[in-house]
Amino acid sequence: MTGPLVPPGPLTTGTELNAVYAIARVVAETYDTETGLDTVFRLSRTIFIFDVVSLFLQNETTQEFEPAYAGALGRGRSREEELSWGEPAAQEAYRTGQTVLRQEDAGPAVEGRDRRRDFLGLPMLVGGRCVGGLVFGRFGGPSFPPEHIRLAEFVAWHVGQLLENRRMAHRIANLEAQRELERMQDEFISTISHELRTPLGFIKGYVTTLLREDVEWKPETRIEFLKIVDDESDRLRELIDNLLDSSRLESGRLGMTTEPTRISMLIRDTAERTRSAYPEMDLRLEIDENLPSVNVDSTRISQVLDNLLSNAHKYAPESTVVVAASEERNYIRLEVRDNGPGIENEHIPHLFERFYRVPTNNNTVRGTGLGLYICRKIVEAHGGKIGIESKPGGGSTFYITLPTIEHSEKSEAEKDDERE
Repeated sequence: MTGPLVPPGPLTTGTELNAVYAIARVVAETYDTETGLDTVFRLSRTIFIFDVVSLFLQNETTQEFEPAYAGALGRGRSREEELSWGEPAAQEAYRTGQTVLRQEDAGPAVEGRDRRRDFLGLPMLVGGRCVGGLVFGRFGGPSFPPEHIRLAEFVAWHVGQLLENRRMAHRIANLEAQRELERMQDEFISTISHELRTPLGFIKGYVTTLLREDVEWKPETRIEFLKIVDDESDRLRELIDNLLDSSRLESGRLGMTTEPTRISMLIRDTAERTRSAYPEMDLRLEIDENLPSVNVDSTRISQVLDNLLSNAHKYAPESTVVVAASEERNYIRLEVRDNGPGIENEHIPHLFERFYRVPTNNNTVRGTGLGLYICRKIVEAHGGKIGIESKPGGGSTFYITLPTIEHSEKSEAEKDDERE
């Protein structure tokens, strides 16, 4: 904020003095522009009389001269639809950069004193540049005397400060958002570079070792090295697939092919793959055999379950893991439960955000923070919800709700009725 917060010209009463300093205080302390304008104009009317006030600003994009604020405090209060009164005075003040006093006669179609209208237009300066015009209007006279014009100029200057505060706040917010975006991009590049470099390092190291001609490798050693290369290649492919899925989900380009699916069979198939991948995991199923079918992309829902089971293996490696499925009020509820270390409350609201990872002291746990984000987007694309119930030391339960086919068809029919 620049310039002294003092009114131009002498003040004649204590009421005026109190009002102008109250206006200055509002400008200095108010962050909500709309509320600030309401308060400034309410205080202004205690030191000079006007019936309507309008603020016109030039749109920086379209260059159109547009009303940005309007208020009726006197005789115009019952005729708010006509608050665009005074635009010619605002246009002239904006064009000339000078205070303008215009008198209009609405003609015999308007009875009484309201046919005479006086408009005081003042240039609106923000950051030293004229960006619009402020208009005070009176109906039925008398015209604005010089001392009221000086007070109006004082008010206009402070309104300009309010708008400057808003402009600076927007600029600061944009800069902070840009810095946050740059920070996230740098963090993303760092994370992805690290995650990609790790499997590439393993692959490169073991392949280079196997290619050495000065060493004769035993068959079992060669198989061990090749298995590590194979595992790390799978890890690399998983990372790339997650990045691609994340990008497609963010832009809405990840297609879903849905069909009626028996969720119990889908869970059993997923469980078999998990047991093959993690034979040491104590995995148990609790499935209601009479579950209704759901209309889902079975590949994508399996991907969600695979990810949740993989997380259980990483973060609760010695825990019993239970996959449960039951029907709840036209929805199928799936749960993946473990009795591992649980998750601190501070992390739970952020678990399904893109790139978010819970800090861990286990250096063997790797990830990009994309898995749960992808799960959330897939489940939501099916009209379902995903969440977690967890507490430190008490294990974690990830749950998914998916609408049954009957409920999905009913919801679609209701949407069609609303469109019609």
